[in-house]
Amino acid sequence: MKLSKPLLASYLAADVAEGFKSPDCISGPLKNSLICDTTASPPARAAALVQALNITEKLGNLVDMSHGAERLGLPSYAWWNEALHGVAASPGVSFNQTGGAFSHATSFANTITLAAAFDNDLVFEVADTISTEARAFSNAELAGLDYWTPNINPYKDPRWGRGHETPGEDPVHIKGYIEALLEGLEGKDSKVRKVIATCKHFAAYDLERWQGVVRYRFNAVVTSQDLSEYYLPPFQQCARDSNVGSFMCSYNALNGTPACVNTYLMDDILRKHWNWTKHNNYITSDCNAIQDFLPNFHNFSQTPAEAAADAYNAGTDTVCEVPGYPPFTDVIGAYNQSLLSEDVIDRALLRLYEGLIRAGYFDSASPHPYTKINWSDVNTPKAQALALQSATDGIVLLKNNGLLPLNLTGKTVALIGHWANATRQMLGGYSGIPPYYANPVYAATQLNLTFHHAPGPVNQTSSPSSNDTWTSPALSAASKSDIIFYFGGTDLTIAAEDRDRDSIAWPATQLSLLSSLAQLGKPLVVARLGDQVDDTPLLSHHNISAILWAGYPGQSGGTALFDIITGRKSPAGRLPVTVYPEEYTNQIPLTEMSLRPNENHPGRTYRWYPSPVLPFGHGLHYTTFTAKFGVFESLTIDIAELIESCEQQYKDLCPFPQISVWVSNAGELKSDYVALVFVKGEYGPEPYPLKTLVGYRRIRDIEPGSTGAAPVGVVLGDLARVGLSGNRVLYPGRYAFILDVGEGVKDEIVVELVGEEVVLEEFPQPRQQVKG
Repeated sequence: MKLSKPLLASYLAADVAEGFKSPDCISGPLKNSLICDTTASPPARAAALVQALNITEKLGNLVDMSHGAERLGLPSYAWWNEALHGVAASPGVSFNQTGGAFSHATSFANTITLAAAFDNDLVFEVADTISTEARAFSNAELAGLDYWTPNINPYKDPRWGRGHETPGEDPVHIKGYIEALLEGLEGKDSKVRKVIATCKHFAAYDLERWQGVVRYRFNAVVTSQDLSEYYLPPFQQCARDSNVGSFMCSYNALNGTPACVNTYLMDDILRKHWNWTKHNNYITSDCNAIQDFLPNFHNFSQTPAEAAADAYNAGTDTVCEVPGYPPFTDVIGAYNQSLLSEDVIDRALLRLYEGLIRAGYFDSASPHPYTKINWSDVNTPKAQALALQSATDGIVLLKNNGLLPLNLTGKTVALIGHWANATRQMLGGYSGIPPYYANPVYAATQLNLTFHHAPGPVNQTSSPSSNDTWTSPALSAASKSDIIFYFGGTDLTIAAEDRDRDSIAWPATQLSLLSSLAQLGKPLVVARLGDQVDDTPLLSHHNISAILWAGYPGQSGGTALFDIITGRKSPAGRLPVTVYPEEYTNQIPLTEMSLRPNENHPGRTYRWYPSPVLPFGHGLHYTTFTAKFGVFESLTIDIAELIESCEQQYKDLCPFPQISVWVSNAGELKSDYVALVFVKGEYGPEPYPLKTLVGYRRIRDIEPGSTGAAPVGVVLGDLARVGLSGNRVLYPGRYAFILDVGEGVKDEIVVELVGEEVVLEEFPQPRQQVKG
């Protein structure tokens, strides 16, 4: 049977006009069907639904705005929902624009700031709250049940516009973040998923638009070694170890084949090697990525019908489309031209609807606890406190000459800069509508401070002419104040989705203004928003007293900053990325995917780059800590015995004998401490990394004069090295375990692993992909 486009268009238009509805398993046409029988297995329920659809209805449900089937009582459904750091604006999510119920959702610190807290328990609490609010929106028929979050591509280059959406540059840290986040989003209930999370963007995606290269055409050339060692471990955590409900394939090509048609990625690695088949999970394309198969982009497919067929045949299960940007996915043409079989269509629909079944979408006749969540569970006092904590715990103290913390009683302060009185600037990308914006001006007001406010530039150009509208007001405010707070840095006008940077220097106009303010000789504190920039001019300036980095702190960013500034909370955040010098961008192109240094470039990330401005893991405190490792069980360990005693299904997850850290607070203020455990050594293939993070743990509320202790879990896969073929191997050798970073290294212990090397993971080898 061939379908005419007018026939399907009429069907779609009629159905889409109904908007979002939940299936009626009580009195609708579905009520006596197997799909509504909660005693049946999810695969059986999904199969019953797909079998009941005719081909017209099937084709109408293959894209992200699925149109349901009116005759069956299957509602339309929008798959595109977002919740990166709170329920967010997206086609599937509707905020009440008139105020009142569902007019907002809690906006937590964005990913990069939350990751800087290095606290998996906090990540879980935030994610659990986000999924609760997402369920409330869904129960009110204002959102779906699947959310295209988290973004877990490693943030290897500071120029990438979407780096702030990620947990940072280190795979071990990202994996820990993901494990906690997915447990909070998808829930611990083995029978019903709280929401369906989506790990994106699979894979090797970290370029937007840079010097004429765009993500829609970019071919990421990546070795098996770098793919296995760096780009894929976060996705392995999602698929193999956390069994996430969904993946999103990326815009770019990988080694010549677009990601959303790349069977090496989606089949060989994801579904076979990582066994991501337990729940028949689904893959969505990134939005309009299937268009990018066409000649103007990747030139993989020649027509929209071929592109649609290529995507579904390779294992993509639904296609995200951006309204108003044709050509749309030609599933009709693909089917009519016999490029796309009904069996492949059914496979995709079975995956999609089994996902919704596992999230309780068809359970209205047998409600589960998640169906009771409502508006009263959104923006609760607990959620507000957690939003504040997510910002406070992620703030990193980069410099302090002893000025902080400050007693501001009786002081007049200047609040200067582009985000001193910000609203959405504090949120970053993929944000919803928060209940309020507790910015620095608001926070100062709540503290009853006497202050003078002046705006500042972001990245404007200026000259001695009237183009400079900020210096005079700023100097006026500063001259009338005892202490100057400068709220600067970057924002989404400098780096964002579809916008990479060329420079990582401080914007020149901001440096000029800071220089003028510093010349006043008053205490000057810089609070930096957004992405990392080369802080060298500020770190070396004796009149700049302190620097704080807030990333994108969310709805309570100003309150969080003043909690740190005044000492109500002590800083303990750590940089989840390396801060590079300005000239780094001239040494390596953004398009270069390799990580190890060579004759052409100096290497990437803290593992390979030797001379950062500030290292990964940097973060100062208000107190003095002494820290050391607990007693190791043995300083000589037999590799064979480690493997033989392990009960894990996958050898790379075998635990290393427990490592513990003891931390004493020798100062005068209560503070948290983030223990970072690295290893280094000359074993495995050359070159050897400078060091590698293998574990971390945030120890909370260590009182002055007290000692806190905590275990730090380490697995063999993170101690192992990866060879040219991508195999992960545990080698004999001397492993130096290092506690903390830079000049603040607290302890070092050498453990020798003896015996024969063991391959912990055999990496699937690439193969030539043939079309058709």
